[in-house]
Amino acid sequence: MTISTLVVIPARAGSSRLPRKPLRLIAGRTLLHRTIAMARAATADLPDTQLLVATDDQEIAAHARAAGCDAVLTDSAIATGSGRALAAARQCETPPRFIVNLQGDSPFQPEGALRAVIAALEAGAAVATPVIALDWPALDALRDHKTRSPFSGTTCARAPDGRALWFSKTIIPAIRDEQALRQSQPLSPVWRHVGLYGYTLDALTRFEAAPPTALENLEGLEQLRLLELGIPVTTVPVSPPLFDSSGIDTEADIARVEALIATHGDPVPPLAS
Repeated sequence: MTISTLVVIPARAGSSRLPRKPLRLIAGRTLLHRTIAMARAATADLPDTQLLVATDDQEIAAHARAAGCDAVLTDSAIATGSGRALAAARQCETPPRFIVNLQGDSPFQPEGALRAVIAALEAGAAVATPVIALDWPALDALRDHKTRSPFSGTTCARAPDGRALWFSKTIIPAIRDEQALRQSQPLSPVWRHVGLYGYTLDALTRFEAAPPTALENLEGLEQLRLLELGIPVTTVPVSPPLFDSSGIDTEADIARVEALIATHGDPVPPLAS
């Protein structure tokens, strides 16, 4: 079978803040099963597309297969989700044209984000990733969230043509004369990054061949290496999801999402086999 697009869910066992995070329950369903269900629903009718879990743990691989999702074992020394995605792609009989790194701790993606990234790759992007334009209440909520979880949630500065200029765990850009701007337009100038990356095989190979950069290490954001290598990153605007789209990184994040599910219902579809 020829695969044009390989969608990889990296699912590493080790996590300093949430050990064995892919197996953690959120409202009765594991984080990994939620991510698989979301990805399967988004790619169900896309031709030549395969969904795959890449992990360093036998139990996690078995948990993925129990949901009817293929899984491969990758080296535990791989430090990044994109590196694990490339390692999974190299196990394919025929190399895929595009590789999508769907972070395993972000099951509440905006509707259409995965398809939008694949469409951008097919249109010629070397790397594509979604962003959300924050309105003022959403910006206020992000600022409040960061008082409790400062490294949860990433923002992006982008050019008018959609090229990413920078990503940061701080909220960028700084806003001069914010009150006047609030009165003149409904959207803030802040774009929130969604943890989903699509690459051509060449771009991902170049990324993985280069060592991590100092700025990448400071921010804890691997995509900064792409910018420092001069590999353009295309940002794709998508509509905001029902739930906050930041990753699940802490016990507080689990509690917050479970409260949202209790209030609004579960946005993740059932995990059909």
